[in-house]
Amino acid sequence: MSNVDTLPVLQPEVVPCCPPLTSAELSEEDSVRMAAMFKALSDPVRLRLFSRVASHPGGEACVCDIQDVGVSQPTVSHHLKKLREAGLLTSERRGTWVYYRVEPGVLAAMAALLSGAR
Repeated sequence: MSNVDTLPVLQPEVVPCCPPLTSAELSEEDSVRMAAMFKALSDPVRLRLFSRVASHPGGEACVCDIQDVGVSQPTVSHHLKKLREAGLLTSERRGTWVYYRVEPGVLAAMAALLSGAR
């Protein structure tokens, strides 16, 4: 047995952008925020890009690995920008490539929003 203590893995706190739909009427501000998230995911190309990032080994994907979705590279960049603006993805430039990750906690927060879970 090792004398090294194992540190617990910290999970990001799940904080929905808005209260669950079943808990109360949405405010105008919350409905605008939610609509931006769902609008970003309503496009089939964006949904495929988001899925490719979310399911990529290591939780991070280089644009060079996910750009083959049947549209031009400038269109891929446009769609990834929309996903970032909606708060669904984060990105980091490394040299000539950009790497994308799903914003921590966003999937769990969206599930909580729709399911009413707290």
